[in-house]
Amino acid sequence: MQRWRGLEDIPEDWGRSVVTIGSYDGVHRGHQLIIGRAVRRARELGVPSVVVTFDPHPSEVLRPGSHPPLLAPHHRRAELMADLGVDALLILPFTTEFSQLSPADFVVKVLVDKLHAQAVVEGPNFRFGHRAAGNVTVLAELGADYDFEVDVIDLVVRGEAGGGEPFSSTLTRRLVAEGDVEGAAEILGRPHRVEGIVVRGAQRGRELGYPTANVETLPHTAIPADGVYAGWLNVGDEAMPAAISVGTNPTFDGTERTVEAYAIDRVGLDLYGLHVSVDFLAFVRGQLKFESIEALLVAMGDDVKRCRELLA
Repeated sequence: MQRWRGLEDIPEDWGRSVVTIGSYDGVHRGHQLIIGRAVRRARELGVPSVVVTFDPHPSEVLRPGSHPPLLAPHHRRAELMADLGVDALLILPFTTEFSQLSPADFVVKVLVDKLHAQAVVEGPNFRFGHRAAGNVTVLAELGADYDFEVDVIDLVVRGEAGGGEPFSSTLTRRLVAEGDVEGAAEILGRPHRVEGIVVRGAQRGRELGYPTANVETLPHTAIPADGVYAGWLNVGDEAMPAAISVGTNPTFDGTERTVEAYAIDRVGLDLYGLHVSVDFLAFVRGQLKFESIEALLVAMGDDVKRCRELLA
């Protein structure tokens, strides 16, 4: 899959294509419907498929300080889109100037002049242009003017997650924040993932016999609620069963919130400085403050046993 950052990265000889536009944070099952339709339509027409997304998240530019927690960084989204068969990903730097483009100017600047769109695939709630003035009706009208078709598909997907609410990035973020990683996984179609560099912490886990990888997460990461989880610690191509702790270590009067993963039954791992990812499979218990180290050790033993059972 080709990856472009900015309109200037698009090859000058780029021909016609099928395009879909959106933040697509998480590339959840609703997003997969839209992207999958764009890929199929591109193959029917014999042209490449392109996903257009933005960095930073538009809300951070329009309402500074309101950046939502991210379900997946751009490189992870790119991997997921490539798996869906997308031919090219265009990440547009979202600036104040860019946000002021009218719907018509956006269409001409991006879809017509650069991507030569033959078709555009979107969900019914798609909005674009200054003050989100453009919708799918406006897009279809512009498509008639500039010779591209518009395919609007119903992306309403429901399940047990969120009590039957329609799947969305907003709902997924809420479930992650509540610690309902199983509900989030239903929406995403895979476990929620957090990633970053392993850094040195207080090393209490090592002293207690449970050495953990202290993951310095990427900015704006959606981190599950404080507690203990069963999941996987991914290092390169290896996925290791793990007991994961999220929180401030209240037994030691900690104040800094951390994500730490103990690779179950693994000895002698040296992960400092490595980029790793942690997949959250199931919630085990909430964060607790223990009255003694002994009580903490008993709980940690129980946690690891429970995680081992869940991951077996």
